[in-house]
Amino acid sequence: MSRKRQRLALVLIGLLFVGGAVGFSLMALNEELDVFRSPTQLVENGFPEGKRFRVGGLVEDGSIEKEGIITRFRVTDGVNAIEVSYNKILPDLFRHCQGVIALGELDGSGRFVAHEVLAKHDENYMPPEIADTMQGPGNCEGKMQMSSAKAVN
Repeated sequence: MSRKRQRLALVLIGLLFVGGAVGFSLMALNEELDVFRSPTQLVENGFPEGKRFRVGGLVEDGSIEKEGIITRFRVTDGVNAIEVSYNKILPDLFRHCQGVIALGELDGSGRFVAHEVLAKHDENYMPPEIADTMQGPGNCEGKMQMSSAKAVN
């Protein structure tokens, strides 16, 4: 094998190694990305069962129900709402008409089973993802308008 062919073989092996490393990195990154959906997007477009994603909005007024350790509530964006169940300790700021983001997946009955629930940290902040998805009037109308106007971008 000539010296030129040896260099070409080394370059091809190097490119193959770098391409494989990039491919594995992208696959690992894709599995860790959590897509955000609003309740309206879930109602209109659906989402595959068993795939993890985030849903956000306001806790619908009067929707919180506790059944033992399981807490059920509805998250609304002012147009549609989705039922969420959670079986861990909720954040201190969790209450009616409060902005939340829940990370989890849909079960077979279309209910969102949360693995993690995050509540907003103060009165004047709302995550931009939630503020952008809030539409129309709802039971939490006053809070939604106030929070949307003060959303941080």
